[in-house]
Amino acid sequence: MNAQAVNRIFVPGDMLAVALGADELVAALTVEAKKRNISIEIIRNGSRGICWAETLLEVQTDAGRVAYGNVTAADVTSLFDANFLSGGDHEKTLGLTQEIPWLAKQERVIFNRCGIIDPLSLNEFIETGGFAGLGKALQMSGSQIVEQILQSGLRGRGGAGFPTGIKWQTVLDTAGAIKHIVCNADEGDSGTFSDRLIMEGDPFRLIEGMVIAGIATGAEHGVIYLRSEYLFAVKMMKEAINIALAGNWVGANIQGSGKTFDLRVFVGAGSYVCGEETALLESLEGKPGIVRSKPPLPAIEGLFGQPTVINNVITLCAVPDILAKGGDWHASLGIGRSTGTLPFQLAGNVAKGGLVELPFGSSLQKLLHDFTEGTKDGSNIRAVQVGGPLGAYLPPELFDTLTGYEEFTAIGAGIGHGGIVIYGQSTNMREQAKYAFEFCAEESCGKCTPCRIGSIRGYELLATEQIDKSLIDDLCEVMIAGSACAMGAMTPIPVQSLMRYWPEDFEDKS
Repeated sequence: MNAQAVNRIFVPGDMLAVALGADELVAALTVEAKKRNISIEIIRNGSRGICWAETLLEVQTDAGRVAYGNVTAADVTSLFDANFLSGGDHEKTLGLTQEIPWLAKQERVIFNRCGIIDPLSLNEFIETGGFAGLGKALQMSGSQIVEQILQSGLRGRGGAGFPTGIKWQTVLDTAGAIKHIVCNADEGDSGTFSDRLIMEGDPFRLIEGMVIAGIATGAEHGVIYLRSEYLFAVKMMKEAINIALAGNWVGANIQGSGKTFDLRVFVGAGSYVCGEETALLESLEGKPGIVRSKPPLPAIEGLFGQPTVINNVITLCAVPDILAKGGDWHASLGIGRSTGTLPFQLAGNVAKGGLVELPFGSSLQKLLHDFTEGTKDGSNIRAVQVGGPLGAYLPPELFDTLTGYEEFTAIGAGIGHGGIVIYGQSTNMREQAKYAFEFCAEESCGKCTPCRIGSIRGYELLATEQIDKSLIDDLCEVMIAGSACAMGAMTPIPVQSLMRYWPEDFEDKS
């Protein structure tokens, strides 16, 4: 028996697991192993996204990795008694990790190594295919790289779904002594956590995607704009950048290619509106996070007035595999103009929440049926909100909608960042509509009147006993047409969808 193999223990070091006691679990494992004179090695891997089973403990056995779910420090003694180091049966046993239905039903591309490797092991990253895409990119011209991205059909995963190749082509074709790659890691939508999981569990993937983007467009400067609440991700990305720099995958003369790409992390100050690309640029320049007027587009005049690519985390993390396997491979996944995969995040009133990566084209019904096991309180699902706090609420009769950009647009909704928040029968939809206006009022940058004042007036209208629906609709039209950015223009989406599909919750209270 290979003692070293069976004695390797994996305990996630991500924010959720730590919040649930992962550090205390590691300490208890260490003490108990020493007490029993057993040699163990504990690897703090990233999360596999099985949030309903955290803390997820895994052990390496001859048959593969065996998982134990919802493990706490109080379980350690009984785990050793059950011979868990060899995969022994225990009340917390989930079986072979790769055979857990939650994972087996997925098609993981972007998250293929998340939760499997040591996030800061450069060797493990390379052994599992890391930097293969960058290796190819270093042998290609910028236009050749952009052509692969165009062929892939990759679209921005931050919400708007804009073709990534067109954005890169614009920056490549725009003259500028200095160009920038900006990663929007200001993940602020409710129910979303894919950016956090990938940065905490596979940070070199994001670095690889950003370096490829730099080579493709002629940009030598990159910055990751990371939200202040993600302390673990900030620490992980900074450490990973230093390791990549020492390995010559970032910095000057990358792998002897003559290419240069400097990369740094910038921590935001907690403003939701800084997820909007121009407000983000203002923040990076040391100014208040207020949206800019467009044109000019950031691809023409972005950070410090220089040509700038702004992509979100998951967009950039999709890039390495496109270069490694080809644009046509990526285009073969998905449906219509929605190519590749998307990590859907299931949250809210849900029995089994977490991250599910699938190609575009699955239905909402399939996602809910195959992965959630219904609501946490046992009631029927009354609604799901897709795309964050400014996304539409959808009733069960629309759950057959396929997950594609055009398919969601056709029903007045958007996929956004892939967040799906589930609501049970006890949810008051009028209160949800009030929350949408309240959220906009709280997070508005204040630049434009429709957003700044319209959100407050909307909340007031919904707080009255007798609602004037036509007046609310008029207000929504003004916000859509007159707001300076998506913050105000999209706030009416949840409000109008709620009034359309659940009119009974908006009847006179008197």
